[in-house]
Order: sequence, then C-alpha cells, then structure tokens
Amino acid sequence: MNIFVHELKAYSKSIIIWACSMSALAIMYIFIFKGLGNDIEQFKVFIGNFPEVMKKAFNIYLDSISTLVGFYSFVFSFVVLCGAIQAMNLGTAIVSKELREKTADFLMTKPVSRDKILTSKLLAALCSLAITNIIYLGLTIPVAVAVSHDVNLKLFLMLSITLFFVQLMFMAMGIIISVIVGKIKSVITISLSTVFGFYIIGTLGSVIGDEKVRYMSPFRYFDMAYIIKNAAYETSYTIVGIIFVIVSIATSYLIYVKKDVHAV
Repeated sequence: MNIFVHELKAYSKSIIIWACSMSALAIMYIFIFKGLGNDIEQFKVFIGNFPEVMKKAFNIYLDSISTLVGFYSFVFSFVVLCGAIQAMNLGTAIVSKELREKTADFLMTKPVSRDKILTSKLLAALCSLAITNIIYLGLTIPVAVAVSHDVNLKLFLMLSITLFFVQLMFMAMGIIISVIVGKIKSVITISLSTVFGFYIIGTLGSVIGDEKVRYMSPFRYFDMAYIIKNAAYETSYTIVGIIFVIVSIATSYLIYVKKDVHAV
C-alpha cells in the first residue's frame, strides 16, 4: 500500500480547486490594473487618501502602487489568506482524518512504521502545496507579462513565492494541532478560526507598528513593501519561519510515534 500515492490522489481535486481559485483571484486583479490604464495615478491618489491605519492594515506600499508589481502586492494578501486555509486544512487532516473516518486501526495493522506513515502523509501534503504553487505561477506569470511587458518578473516571483513559505508554516501548525488533539470533527472550522485569528493578529501588529507582534503571525513574516524596495526577504523573519516549521514537524513526529491512537 503506497500511502503517499493514495494521499496525493485524495488531494488532487482539492489542489485543482485551490490553485485555480487563487489564480483566478490574482488574474482578476491583474486585469483590473490593466483596466485602470491612464487612471492609475488617480487611483494612487485615491489610495493615498486612505487613513494611515488602513494603509498599514493592508500593507499598502504607496510608492509602487502605480506599477503592476505594486498593485499586485496590494491584493496578494488575499491570495495568501486563501493559501493559508488550504495549507491548514492539509496539515490538520493529516492525522485527524484517520481517526474521524475510523481507519486508524486498519492503517496501524499494516507492516508500516508510524514515522513512515507520517512521512508519507507529510510528503503528500508538501507535494500538494508545491503543485498548487506551480499551477498558480504557471497561470499568473504569463498574464502579468501580457498585461505589462515591463513588469519586474524577479519581484513578481519573489512576492508570489512567499505564498509557499506561508503555507509551509500553516501546514506545520496544522500537523502539530492534528497530532496533539487527535480526532477533530470539523477540520475546516479549526482551519478557518486559526487562519483568521493569525490574520487579525498580524493586522493589529501592523496597525500599532509593533515589530515583536509580527513574529506572532506568519502573514507578516514577508513584508511586501520591504521586498519591493530591497528585492530581498527580511533575514530574521525568514530564519524564525524556518525554525518554526522544523520544530513543529519534529515535535509532531515525537508525539505521533508515542501517542496512543484510538480509531473509535
């Protein structure tokens, strides 16, 4: 029994739905940018009149809002929000679905170690996120180039890749919740409440301007304005994010291998 292939097949429909939905959202806003045309400067003035609190909340980088990359960064936060929900769903369902569907006892009777089971499920989830991002990039980049021939592809790609990084953090978070809690009746409820909770925390952190609060929300680990201005990621947040993912997954293995698993 190939657990990895089985899990990946189970996620195939979800991958297509999430990838196409996020791509459609991004492409819609790219075409909105094209539709603004010569009115983009007026749009910039309009955005500039927003209260400072609102501009901080939505991480608006006004200096580049009149470019495709700047406009894209403004709406990309909503794409990341969708991607976080997908990743959280995957992570939370890794273990809990076996308990919820009462198939855990069947799985444990197979000649496969627990760590191999978790590894196969984890790799399937990682591949699902990777495929989602490949589809997303494959659909949005050609549209961005077609709409604006002078688009800065390096910055566009750097902004877009942060989606995968944020998803990794939420997937790791979902996994550790899954192995600790065990049987979860509604994965989507846990996912939505967790993702929106961290989104609100990140927004509040931006509004009050407290850098320490940024560490509490994966949504604020990659500041769009900083990336556009410096063509780089903030080292401290990137390192903390990597450590969080590694520690969360390692802890999940330790708990899962030793924990009693009851199917009913």
